[in-house]
Amino acid sequence: MQGVRGSHSPRIKVVIADDEPLIRAGIRMILTSDPDIEVAAEAANGREAVEAARAHAADVVLLDIQMPVMDGLTALAELRRTTPSVHVIILTTFGERENVLRALEHGSAGFLLKDTAPAELIRAVRAAAAGDAYLSPAATRHVVDQLATGRAAARGEQARRRVGVLSERERDVLALLGEGLSNADAGKRLHMSEATVKTYVSRILAKLECENRVQAALLARDAGL
Repeated sequence: MQGVRGSHSPRIKVVIADDEPLIRAGIRMILTSDPDIEVAAEAANGREAVEAARAHAADVVLLDIQMPVMDGLTALAELRRTTPSVHVIILTTFGERENVLRALEHGSAGFLLKDTAPAELIRAVRAAAAGDAYLSPAATRHVVDQLATGRAAARGEQARRRVGVLSERERDVLALLGEGLSNADAGKRLHMSEATVKTYVSRILAKLECENRVQAALLARDAGL
């Protein structure tokens, strides 16, 4: 059961963007089962998603990649440019791995497969709204591993130079980000408090000039941590 944010906390406003009405309906049903989440709007293409995010001051946009009028990657770029406070989670399938990598590199808060379990969908929305980019421990490791393997030769040396600015402890934390661990799980592994890990993550993102945890995780993989 999901924890309640509190009677005075505003609900998380979500925009669902997918050109298939049945998928939107299914996602809406799942999200509205959580009392802390409000589906503010639905969109059938990227342009509608951008407009809805602005109009409703959305916290999170669930964005399909393949859509008419404006595709998801173009919409992501537009949202990052005009509404940077919105956290974007990409909806995808395993067949769109290269597009997923591009989305992560351009600032999405993570990605979900369209057959994601309901509880994981809710966790992802909550994490994104809290500013913690969501890395699905199963799906993300599978997809990022395959993508990183294909680009390792070209990117590995550059990544190793970048992470060279980190302290040993910061590198330990970064390595666990690359495994898709949450702050709480990383803290248990490293015998730190969750708050301490969060501080380390903020410091790592600043030093590496990464926009979010997902970019840092990709860098960790490229560096071989």
